Amino acid sequence: MHLDVQDLRNFYYRSMLGRAAQAQVRGAVQRLWPEAKGQTVAGFGFAVPLLRPYLKDARRVIGLMPGPQGVMPWPAGMPNVSVLCEETLWPVETGHVDRLILMHGLETSENPSALLEECFRVLGPGGKALFIVPHRSGLWSRSDRTPFGYGRPYSQGQLESQLKRHAFLPERHVHTLYQPPSHRRFWRRTAVFWERTGAALSVVISGGVLIVEATKRVQAPSGPGVRDRPARGLGVLEGLGAGKPKTARDIAP
Repeated sequence: MHLDVQDLRNFYYRSMLGRAAQAQVRGAVQRLWPEAKGQTVAGFGFAVPLLRPYLKDARRVIGLMPGPQGVMPWPAGMPNVSVLCEETLWPVETGHVDRLILMHGLETSENPSALLEECFRVLGPGGKALFIVPHRSGLWSRSDRTPFGYGRPYSQGQLESQLKRHAFLPERHVHTLYQPPSHRRFWRRTAVFWERTGAALSVVISGGVLIVEATKRVQAPSGPGVRDRPARGLGVLEGLGAGKPKTARDIAP
């Protein structure tokens, strides 16, 4: 079940906890993808808070928002690039996206397999995607006071296995949001400490959000079909071992 776009906007743009979460997740995304100059970048779900750094240099930026969630104009004060779409039927031509970001899209989808097929369709050969989901072992998936407390949380193994089944190749992963999902002032003032401590102890402490980078895998066709055969070279020495040609005298009755 998708959350309402108004609730998502209020969380990320009008609450202290949401702005802190936005900054933390966007920082992790930028470390993975510092720039996207000349590329087409798309975001699905409610990924627009993470797309702003690419507006300047990307060839095109698209914010895709599913119908059950609703849509809002974005970015503020600039020409709108967000669009309302069907969850598994995006108004994007096949193979035209270079970078794709999903946030609050996969874990809330009623048909994640069809959604991943649509992700695969719009990505060009070698295109990359970031799948941002609530971590199954993190605190954020256990609290319904944030958008990460809704939908299906994933472990790293679960997400990577699902991506592989849909012809994606997982390459890198990041855990983030170690700060408690609380609006209380004490936790807000100590958020930086918790993020640093969690990053240093990431082997034993799970972040609230899991980010997996995956590449579209395109395999060579292996089924039946017409295959090119190398042209047969000219047999320069052919016939040398066949003996002399027969004459009319040899074949006369």
